Amino acid sequence: MQAGHRRDTSAHSSTPFLEVARDEWAALAPTTPLTINEADVLRLRSLGDPVDIAEVREVYVPLSRLLNLHIMNARELHRATSSFVGERSARTPFVIGVAGSVAVGKSTVARLLRELLRRWDDTPRVELVTTDGFLYPNAELKRRGIMHRKGFPESYDQRALLRFVTQVKSGMPEVRAPFYSHMVYDIVPDAEIVVHAPDVLIVEGLNVLQPPQPGRALSVSDMFDFSVYVDARTADIERWYIERFLKLQKGAFANPSSYFRRYADLSEADARATAHEIWSTINLPNLEKNVLATRSRARLILRKSADHTVERVLLRKV
Repeated sequence: MQAGHRRDTSAHSSTPFLEVARDEWAALAPTTPLTINEADVLRLRSLGDPVDIAEVREVYVPLSRLLNLHIMNARELHRATSSFVGERSARTPFVIGVAGSVAVGKSTVARLLRELLRRWDDTPRVELVTTDGFLYPNAELKRRGIMHRKGFPESYDQRALLRFVTQVKSGMPEVRAPFYSHMVYDIVPDAEIVVHAPDVLIVEGLNVLQPPQPGRALSVSDMFDFSVYVDARTADIERWYIERFLKLQKGAFANPSSYFRRYADLSEADARATAHEIWSTINLPNLEKNVLATRSRARLILRKSADHTVERVLLRKV
């Protein structure tokens, strides 16, 4: 382990994070086994995300060990508290929030954590839900005049999302969430995701770390036991977004059922221009105004370099 890679960021700024370089982070859990293989990684990673088995071993295996420690400590505290107040309440799910920009790789992070945590003996039942299912249907967004702000905090049914996570957290045996299709770019009527009393629930989405809205006492982030923010330079995220758009144009957009079918036949120059316009008018303002503002609320930040790989980990000390 090389000296000088771990840096207390609170000594240089107001953020209470301990910053750890990737090589040092990898050395923190040397005996934790790697329980997934290359085929699993290929299956789990998102389009345009180059994460490989080496990064899983060096970044996500130690993170799964840290989460396992938090889960075990939460259970011990729950037992002690129940004993203190004279109750024998059942243990409740441990809830993890995963946030970050469009195209930064948060979906890959969430899926990797789900698979790794499932392989711990203490947490065989891990469920993953994205906040896409809690977007208002397109018809409602159009009625409200905010279709162009899809993905902004006001485009979600925040009460329904909070109610869903609260019900899971309270130990209900079965909780249902709406199903969102990226192909049709909308909520699918009569389709649901059903969550059955998991050991761990992972909630992934752009704005899951938002504080309570004005006039409301709670937000979904108040239900989290741990939270992860996936971070990168804005210029790098824009480049990744445009590269992913070009790949989707040649793939999913060509499907006749795709909401984005109208982009499939664009020239590469026009497709780049379209992607840049969408980024500049929707994704960038949302990132700068809403998503980035929640970064400091995370318990842990995965900071990516220009090649899309995690280079440093920032862990909240308090």
